[in-house]
Amino acid sequence: MSVRREVDGLGEVFVPRDAYYGASTQRAVENFPVSGITFTRPFIMALGLVKTHAALVNGELGLLDREIAGAVQRAAREVMDGLLDSQFVVDVFQTGSGTSTNMNANEVIAGRANEMLTGSRGGKSPVHPNDHVNLGQSSNDVIPTVLHAAAWLQVREVLLPALNGLHGGLLEKSREFARVLKIGRTHLQDAVPLFLGQEFSGYARQVELGRQRMEEASEGLLELALGGTAVGTGLNAHPEFAQRVVASMARETNCRFRKAGNHFEAQGAQDSVVFLSGALRTMAVSLHKMANDLRWLASGPRCGLGEINLPSLQPGSSIMPGKVNPVIPEVVIQVAAQVAGNDAAISLCGQGGTLELNTMLPLMAHNLLQSITLLASAAHLFHTRCIGGITVNEEKCRDNVERSLALSTYLVPLVGYDRASAISQKAWAEGKTIREVVLQEKVLSREELDALYRDVYGES
Repeated sequence: MSVRREVDGLGEVFVPRDAYYGASTQRAVENFPVSGITFTRPFIMALGLVKTHAALVNGELGLLDREIAGAVQRAAREVMDGLLDSQFVVDVFQTGSGTSTNMNANEVIAGRANEMLTGSRGGKSPVHPNDHVNLGQSSNDVIPTVLHAAAWLQVREVLLPALNGLHGGLLEKSREFARVLKIGRTHLQDAVPLFLGQEFSGYARQVELGRQRMEEASEGLLELALGGTAVGTGLNAHPEFAQRVVASMARETNCRFRKAGNHFEAQGAQDSVVFLSGALRTMAVSLHKMANDLRWLASGPRCGLGEINLPSLQPGSSIMPGKVNPVIPEVVIQVAAQVAGNDAAISLCGQGGTLELNTMLPLMAHNLLQSITLLASAAHLFHTRCIGGITVNEEKCRDNVERSLALSTYLVPLVGYDRASAISQKAWAEGKTIREVVLQEKVLSREELDALYRDVYGES
């Protein structure tokens, strides 16, 4: 591989000749060959967003030469647009402040800006990664800022729309199944009847509440740490720098970003991220419940509950012909498990705030953004490839209701608990329905029984 020589404070380093990055990034590549996992597009986009507006403001403040400021902005825009993603090569498992990724960005932007200005890729002249691209910044305030901005944008632009779609799909099914009577179940045992639409309305409400929690929890992300530099004091940053950068970012993204109310909190802790992760976990638990319920209700098709039918998407077995599995609910359940695991790690990362800096930021960022992406994808698939195609086996639902011993519950106000229990036990022992035993023992007349059933759950 063809290489070029770069120099930093520790000496010379050889980097790939076609790389835009320099010595700091190359050292990180060599030091952290841990997982092969690098930051994804949302994080890199937000990193480019911060660097773009930092260069813009530094130029406006007269801290950067106009030509250099312009080149840095153009290069940072390319980072935002995904044109330089291949240059972000540092493993997620790295120094806990994310310094290696911040320097990766500084070097890539400087290297690309130098190419724009001189035709020579990389290097530190005329654009320097620290002096120019990182002017007024520190990894300690940049990485938390990027984390907050990336997560907020993903929640707003990806997750909430997916949850809105799922909520609408579940409401539609609740209306479609409003008059489909079925047996309820508690402890996986027969309970009293309800309408299938009522069951689906509960799922819709879970999504609605989860969406509300997400909106509330993500509000804390709007506070950005930029301006605190190394330890929260704002050392080496122009007094107007952070406020102007944050305002500029807010205008471009149409987000209500604001400068952190307290930079020591913003850099020493990441409670807002922990809080949002908890809301993501709660939404994952809700989706798990829905997906698992649907697996049960569609189980069979002949030897299970079989009350609903899920869309048939693909053959379910390499050995059993005709078998079709609930693949989308199973995907949703696995996503829920991953999000719960991510939240556990984020909770531990939140405890990584020691004195003036949280030093588990890269893993926290990776897990939070992965959870948002996974939940959005799962919600979208659940809506478009499962919920929308559900049909109901009304005859099976009615038959289950008729055969249920739980119908004896409706007799309690008329004959008392003990008599109703005896009727239920006799029906079970003799393989009869509650209706048959009630009529056989003349507990109620047929007219009275019909009226009871009609009044209680709408049977005519």
